[in-house]
Amino acid sequence: MISLENDKNIFTVAFYNVENLFDTIDNPNTYDDDYTSDGKLKWNKKRYNNKIKKLSSVISQIGNKKSNYAPAIVGLVEVENEKVVADIANSTYLKKHDYKYVHYNSPDERGIDVALLYNKQLFELIDSEHFPLYLEDENGEQDYTRDILVVSGYLKGEMVHILVNHWPSRREGIEESELKRIAAAQLARTIINGIQAKNYDAKIIIMGDFNDDPNSKSIKEYLVKEDFYNPMEKILNRDNKGSLTYDGKWNLFDQIIFSKNFLEKEKGKLYFTSAEIFNKDWLKIFKGKLKGSPFRTYIGPWYQGGFSDHFPVYAFLKKED
Repeated sequence: MISLENDKNIFTVAFYNVENLFDTIDNPNTYDDDYTSDGKLKWNKKRYNNKIKKLSSVISQIGNKKSNYAPAIVGLVEVENEKVVADIANSTYLKKHDYKYVHYNSPDERGIDVALLYNKQLFELIDSEHFPLYLEDENGEQDYTRDILVVSGYLKGEMVHILVNHWPSRREGIEESELKRIAAAQLARTIINGIQAKNYDAKIIIMGDFNDDPNSKSIKEYLVKEDFYNPMEKILNRDNKGSLTYDGKWNLFDQIIFSKNFLEKEKGKLYFTSAEIFNKDWLKIFKGKLKGSPFRTYIGPWYQGGFSDHFPVYAFLKKED
């Protein structure tokens, strides 16, 4: 419930890895067989609808302690296709906010993509584009992964450019896969350089599941240079908490990063105020060895009926008239 006492000048920017949001229909071109009613995960319409309801409930509540609005923009990753993004936008909890979305199919082998939801009251879409990340596997063959999505538009009347990322995983090992994430960082910087070449003072937001922490080499050395500020680094250092757990340890792979001109407090302009992890107790596993971790949809092949294996992250922007 959004309070009428909340600030009408504060706007929420969010990012959420929604953990394998597949529909129930088999796509013959991707490895989505597990997420069908006949697959090993027994993924069916009831489970799918339950997940849509849970995710949309989460999104509707992000930032509502401070902002008078549902989130202005929400980056999403691990969505299978346009249909699942549309189902979130049109869900019971979000329909009244008139969310629209941007989505492109990417060549990822599992068929998962990135997308952006936007609150039409607050954000006017101007342009969007997607950039493929070209990688090779150990055999020299193309390793298909997610694109970087770039969305440009007016957030409360001010032009902003948003990059939504889902970088290659650590499945092969942290060091073994590091070069792939560095390549993703270099692609993001190439995109940023192109935006800045047209407008040196462009306001840019980079968000995503980077599969690396704020202090990892790919982020610190290749992405966040002198023109950007990463508030998630302070959160990791201050709280020693994260947006997901792996082997009992916290990581903060989910991050929202701002060009430094968002730090300039200027009347009539959007500026950054704070960033947080949306880690409410009801989003957590409440008992057992995983207590406190995100309450996920599956643990291995076992259905849990939770939300996601990641917590969302979010930040507040303010604009004073």
